Amino acid sequence: MSLALALCLDALFGEPKWLWNRFPHPAVLMGRAIGWIDENVNKGTMRKLRGAVAFSVIGCLALVLGAALQALSGHIIDVILAAILLAQRSLVDHVKDVANGARLSLQEGRRMVGRIVGRDTSQMDNPAIARAAIESAAENFGDGVVAPAFWFAIGGLPGLLLYKVTNTADSMIGYRTPRHAEFGWAAARFDDLLNWVPARLTAALIALSHFDFGGWHEIRKDAQLHRSPNAGWPEAAMARVLGVALSGPRSYEGQMQTFPFVNVSGRKDIGPDAVDASVAVLWRAWILLLGGAVLIAIL
Repeated sequence: MSLALALCLDALFGEPKWLWNRFPHPAVLMGRAIGWIDENVNKGTMRKLRGAVAFSVIGCLALVLGAALQALSGHIIDVILAAILLAQRSLVDHVKDVANGARLSLQEGRRMVGRIVGRDTSQMDNPAIARAAIESAAENFGDGVVAPAFWFAIGGLPGLLLYKVTNTADSMIGYRTPRHAEFGWAAARFDDLLNWVPARLTAALIALSHFDFGGWHEIRKDAQLHRSPNAGWPEAAMARVLGVALSGPRSYEGQMQTFPFVNVSGRKDIGPDAVDASVAVLWRAWILLLGGAVLIAIL
């Protein structure tokens, strides 16, 4: 029942600013540690080996810390820590901010979506803003809610902390840039491994929460269009239940990238209403996830 309680706490309270303005969030502490490793270890020769060893060390420390916290703390503390590392409420709030901003002005929509995506936003029109927000909603529901919940259910706090530090490392050093292509290789590949089941579970939750029982073949086909082995699954499911086309061309660091559309026959001329609809999808899928957590606890 710990997972169900943690999901509810996160959904009710999210990330209270009064708390995290006074104390660093655990994810921030993880980011600082990984940043220090990147600055001090990512140099010289054999960077792939250096990155693999450094990531192995930080992963082991996450397991040990999780096991110690689980052994020393009470059941209530486990639930609170798990709730802190889930991100349903903060995710839907950020996605809603994009819709609200786009209704005010194009510039405000660009500013809001720039808070949740890494692509260039300065030249986005309203459909591009909406697609970016919806894609972020789908992908982050997978790696910010479903995957942490999955690994907490499987491995308790050690499993949850290992997943979170891996996902944080992937988001910081897992890119195929000249600096991180080798050093971040181990973190990126392990993140792919840890997200393999949760990504497909996320797609199933999105589809089943909308009674789409026959679309798995189409979701799988569209998921294979994505450059990531995992992120395409929730994105493909989200595109299908909303009836919109996602992905497509976008710009990174001033360079236009031509990516194929996911659910290419879906609507492309979309705006804030479609973003709001994606928030509703997140809540329906979350309810199904919560129901699954309760059922597992009962059984």
